Amino acid sequence: MAGVVAEECRDLLAGRESEIHIFWRVDERLNRSLSVRSKKSHDAPAAEKSAPKHRFTMASLRGMQQPELSKKLFKIIKSENHAIGAYESASRERISIASQISDWGEATGDDSISDISDKVGVLLSEMGEQEDLFAQNLEDYRSVLKQIRNTESSVQPSRDNKAKVTEEIQRLKYKEPQSTKLVQLEQELVRAEAQNLVAEAQLTNITRQKLKEAYDLHSAAVIERGEKQILLARHMRRLVQLLDDTPLVPGDVRPAFEHSAQARQVLNDAEEDLREWQPSFDPIPSSATEMGSNLMPASVTGDTTSTVEPSVVGGEDAPGQTESPLEKREISGSTMVPGEGYHQQQQQQQQQ
Repeated sequence: MAGVVAEECRDLLAGRESEIHIFWRVDERLNRSLSVRSKKSHDAPAAEKSAPKHRFTMASLRGMQQPELSKKLFKIIKSENHAIGAYESASRERISIASQISDWGEATGDDSISDISDKVGVLLSEMGEQEDLFAQNLEDYRSVLKQIRNTESSVQPSRDNKAKVTEEIQRLKYKEPQSTKLVQLEQELVRAEAQNLVAEAQLTNITRQKLKEAYDLHSAAVIERGEKQILLARHMRRLVQLLDDTPLVPGDVRPAFEHSAQARQVLNDAEEDLREWQPSFDPIPSSATEMGSNLMPASVTGDTTSTVEPSVVGGEDAPGQTESPLEKREISGSTMVPGEGYHQQQQQQQQQ
């Protein structure tokens, strides 16, 4: 009796374990759908393995030369370029298929099939054109992302310079705490911090503005493509409805196609609908109009901000960082913050 009870308990636990396992799998899938970001380090190799591989090109070499801060976005922009190429390829294939379906319909010798297939081909060709238009709109979105990448590239030297000066000061304090070079380095650190402060502010401003602008363009392009494709598909269904598919017995002759005028009207309606199409989505509001050409709020004018100038990073145009009047003012005159080396020098003079 005890053995039977034990066996039933084992079966019950086995079934419960299976139920718990299934529930855990479902719960994990739901959680994963909320974010595509890897939450564990061991997920990274799997993500990299699933990414498509592309041949090594000069663009790959430029990616290796990118500053650390802009490498991720550089990779995104490069991947988007491959995706845009795929849409352009799909456009060409769709237009080719449209021509082939028209030629096939003519070769059947059936007037009804020939007429319908020819007009279906016209709509398929227009669908291909819409894919090409979508690719062009994605290129505009990709160009906006490049502006963020270029700004990231220009900020990296500022970060590196600040870290380098800080490290040099720490090294001197440890090895030569009485070195007179500390004063010069601390002044240089103030200058580097001021430059980095301005650069970081510009980076966050341009990142928010351009990320919003980029995905405004992207989402608008997706909506336009989807609505126009749906529009063309609905007219294609109207065309197909005109084809009589009533079965015939051997020896019977199909009546002549009587819907040529209606089929032609379907194409006219499709053309008119495309011409009259208007965006059905609300514009995304932006406060970026308050930002000046120097990537700072328009209220901050005159000599209080720095500007970003173009430089060459990785073979492509990218903005560089220049010293601004704000940075110069912060390190000159009585506004400069004296460092530890400055106080040591004053004490030495008093002792002498």
